[in-house]
Amino acid sequence: MPTEDFGSRARPGRPAQGALLLCRADPGSVVPTARPMRDRVLLASAGETWSVLVPEGRPWRQEGEPVDRVATGWATALAVGAPWPVLALWWDADRAGYTLASGYRRPVGYVWLTDGTPAGEEEAMRTFAARLDLDPVADLPFLEALTCSGSGPGFGPGFGGDARARLGGLLAVLARAGVALPPGLTPGESAGRLREAARSCPGAQEIQEPGRPDTPRPAATVTEPGPRVPGTAGSGDGRGLPGHLLPYAGTPGAQVLALAQVAAGLPLTAWGLRRRNGGWVTSGTLLLAHGALGLLYDLGRPRD
Repeated sequence: MPTEDFGSRARPGRPAQGALLLCRADPGSVVPTARPMRDRVLLASAGETWSVLVPEGRPWRQEGEPVDRVATGWATALAVGAPWPVLALWWDADRAGYTLASGYRRPVGYVWLTDGTPAGEEEAMRTFAARLDLDPVADLPFLEALTCSGSGPGFGPGFGGDARARLGGLLAVLARAGVALPPGLTPGESAGRLREAARSCPGAQEIQEPGRPDTPRPAATVTEPGPRVPGTAGSGDGRGLPGHLLPYAGTPGAQVLALAQVAAGLPLTAWGLRRRNGGWVTSGTLLLAHGALGLLYDLGRPRD
């Protein structure tokens, strides 16, 4: 178990806001699901079976939306439209925390105050471990240590520090599940610093929000986007969506998935508008866009 003091790298004294989205899938599978996000996003590999999305952060930097709500909304919408879980790590001047979304199940999360005081339910950590198939003997004690006010004996630095150090402790546990964030992608940094670090990652690519023209990619960008149509099955070689996880475009299964996304997106968007909650509006809009794209593709597909 890594015991590096993540808190020293996170610079906890700075009032930065930011978020990282970890997807348990290869980058080629993440591209078509993340494209409708209401932000410019950089995508990079974060381990053998993980990818990381680094958003520009316009909803909280320019529009005043709470970063935790936006990150939770993104994670929920991405997980509903994909067969893999999404973990959102977020932080601001007062708190830090995470939200794990998986399919249509209720998201689970935990929050720490700036000084590291736990402000969540311990049961959330057990649910978190179960949904990610973490080892209840080797991993769960470390997760439960993050819910205590002090660091437990033998847990090492990062488990009794401030909020952002505890996010580092969470990542130390997830390293056993294959998570390996690229250098510089450290919880606690500003969105600008995170994006600067992401651009230097091998194979990093920028995902433009719909309606914006593509911009030149960094010279280090070598990863080609996968299929952009919801429900399109890839060859399973890392360039697209694995065929055994999502239905092929134009099949009844793909049509049902697209209809389900539209059906879920409409009430979610309406609820967010009534509550003036930008995070849930983003989630609903993302689902609507993804489902509508799948339906439009099916309508325009040549019939045999």
